[in-house]
Amino acid sequence: MNLAEKELLVNSASREFEDRTPEDLLSWAVDQFPRITLACSFGAEDVVLVDMLTKISPTTDIFYLDTHLHFKETYETRDRLEEKYGIRFIQVEPKLSLEQQAELHGEELWKVDPNQCCGIRKVDPLTGILGKYDAWITGIRRDQAPTRANARKVEYDVKFGLIKFNPLASWTSDDVWNYIREHDLIYNPLHDQNYPSIGCEKCTRPVLPGEDPRAGRWSGFEKTECGLHQ
Repeated sequence: MNLAEKELLVNSASREFEDRTPEDLLSWAVDQFPRITLACSFGAEDVVLVDMLTKISPTTDIFYLDTHLHFKETYETRDRLEEKYGIRFIQVEPKLSLEQQAELHGEELWKVDPNQCCGIRKVDPLTGILGKYDAWITGIRRDQAPTRANARKVEYDVKFGLIKFNPLASWTSDDVWNYIREHDLIYNPLHDQNYPSIGCEKCTRPVLPGEDPRAGRWSGFEKTECGLHQ
């Protein structure tokens, strides 16, 4: 499929699935793209997609970016999900260990240049894993941040060169949590401690009353995205 054909497919599918359920889109996506994967960060949206996808296509690959800097609660959520669904998440690691990164770029790079740290520990590993697939699925929603406000259900991801599916793009936070409660899903307990968005432990803090839901990410920096969805 050349680029023009991909763009036609994306535009057609985006219109067709805008008002249909996430499950409808996931079913179509795995049928159209056998070489597809779900990116999971073990946040609220992702546990919803893991539940949906394992019911629709239990053999579809699901990966996570292991920065080696996640909260212990995040790793515990991973383990509980693997046990519940009988699956194994694909671990994607950076080329540099934390020790090697410190030697090359200084201690605690995330405090000095979080963009570079995210590039090393997230963006580069993501580029590597996505090279094995034709399409990927993410949990981004339009109301999460201004940078995501125009996200479509189906897009052509220019940055990584493949089709991108955002089945929950039109959902609100209430929609996500209603699904979690209705289906009694496992979720990261940090969500109950004022962490609406959970990233690496070094760059995530609780959100204070009245703050933007993503205010706890890279607090003190003019940074709202790690570079995966830009």
